[in-house]
Amino acid sequence: MRRHIGLLVAGVMLCAQSLLAQPAARKDLQVFNHISTTVNRYAYFTIFDDVRADVRGGVVTLKGKVTMPYKKDDIAKRVAKVDGVAAVVNEIEVLPVSNWDEQLRYRIARAIYGNPHFWNYGASANPSIHIVVERGRVTLTGVVQSDVDRMLARSLVDQSGVFSVTNHLQTVAEARDALEQS
Repeated sequence: MRRHIGLLVAGVMLCAQSLLAQPAARKDLQVFNHISTTVNRYAYFTIFDDVRADVRGGVVTLKGKVTMPYKKDDIAKRVAKVDGVAAVVNEIEVLPVSNWDEQLRYRIARAIYGNPHFWNYGASANPSIHIVVERGRVTLTGVVQSDVDRMLARSLVDQSGVFSVTNHLQTVAEARDALEQS
């Protein structure tokens, strides 16, 4: 009898811990969603910038790369105003100024978003494929519908005369799974 009561108490304790942990995780997810909306609505956030946020108990760590120094500061200030944010750790990097990188950005954007296969991506207010160019090296980030889209975007960039391409594009399913796991 004693053993069963011990298991019952342990089971209740696990359920209570689970219920207590869920609101915090749910709150962090809500804060993350508000941060995402805030960054995407920032007027100067473009497809050439990439910002990621990690939320843990109200502390937000911002990472990524932006094209201008004022964007780094503005985004951090906007995120700090989001309800539920206790502190912001701003680890966003500013990309170096380079005419050649700037030309590559626009050439790659035209190659991707000018391709009929990607017109539906470019038609949205916040296109989901981001192109980060740093010293001739390209990183693709964002979300696409399928592996075919991911591979096609990569092949279009490869034809643009870049030094290297890092493809961090995720499919919708991969992005959803990653969000659920975090």
